[in-house]
Amino acid sequence: MAPAEETLPPDADGVPAAPEAAAREARPDGRMPRWLPRAMVLALALVACFRLATWAFDQLTGLLLNILIAFFLALAVEPAVDRMAARGVRRGLATGLVFLGILIGVAGFFTLLGSMLADQIVTMVEEFPKYLDQVVSWINETFHTELSRVEIQDSLLHSEWLQSYVKNSANNVLDVSAQVLGGLFKVLTVTLFAFYFAADGPRLRRALCSVLPPSRQTEVLRAWEIAVAKTGGYIYSRGLMALISGIAHYVLLEWLGVPYAPALAVWVGLISQFIPTIGTYLAGALPMLIAFTVNPWYALWVLVFVVVYQQFENYLLQPRITARTVDIHPAVSFGSVIAGTALLGAVGALIAIPATATLQAFLGAYIKRYDVTDDPRVQGRTRRRRGMSALARARDALKRRG
Repeated sequence: MAPAEETLPPDADGVPAAPEAAAREARPDGRMPRWLPRAMVLALALVACFRLATWAFDQLTGLLLNILIAFFLALAVEPAVDRMAARGVRRGLATGLVFLGILIGVAGFFTLLGSMLADQIVTMVEEFPKYLDQVVSWINETFHTELSRVEIQDSLLHSEWLQSYVKNSANNVLDVSAQVLGGLFKVLTVTLFAFYFAADGPRLRRALCSVLPPSRQTEVLRAWEIAVAKTGGYIYSRGLMALISGIAHYVLLEWLGVPYAPALAVWVGLISQFIPTIGTYLAGALPMLIAFTVNPWYALWVLVFVVVYQQFENYLLQPRITARTVDIHPAVSFGSVIAGTALLGAVGALIAIPATATLQAFLGAYIKRYDVTDDPRVQGRTRRRRGMSALARARDALKRRG
């Protein structure tokens, strides 16, 4: 005979008590529930995993930034690699030839720039007494003083801040060497990743699409194609503006008779276009310094020309070129550069414009647009039609009323 089913005593409202409540009431010893230790262990494990992931991300931030730069560099060179591959050249060899051309161009540029700087430094050191005599003479004539160049040189050479600076520089030689080696390692890392991304572009896309459904594969491939087009357009537009800027500054420097005008023009064109935000100031400083060795007034002319040309480029040249290549509003590009700098520093400023253009073009396919009403407040026209006299406007108003 089966034992009678035990019934639970009702609560105050006459409803039978729940088994868990009855179990708690039946255990007056105050022992913890069975699920509590397991929940505590799970919570500790989650916190440990989060801390470990945060630590790993902090340690790998440099590597992730290098991979990001390499990815956009691979997108920039992929059109050239695709053209060479379409003509029968193996993709790895085509990628190697493209990177070899870039390496030769960069090495030649820095070699020419280094020789120019070395010559100018030697010239400035040799003519430093003459420049100092001119400055001292101007100060004595303007402020009626009796300064001497020899006394100023002696005070500078025996000053405490100069001696401390020389000592600190000697002590920081190892730090500078380590930073140079670290920079070379980063360049090598970015180059290798960019080479693999460009050479194995189809294989990388195939591996990525193999884990996605067919509908998602189409979107990924379209986004990749847009990114290649926008990044290539960005590089093309920057290269075109660098060419125009270099020619304009070459004409000025050649007219002023500044030495090394071709090298300085190439420097201004590349640095001002491919280093965001502060590139213009870095590019203009070197020609001003070289022009100052010829004539101090020439440095002022170079400064005025750099400022005027920058305004011409910002308001007239850049909007026309980027509208055809990147298709992004100048205000949006400026805001994206600021946002990229705040998030990723110089790397974010460098890739902000092509990334924003890619995102804008990709989202444009999913945003439905409508025809805008013909309203002067939207179309930008004034309410009164220009070119109409008062009599013609009155006649037109009478016709509308009739």
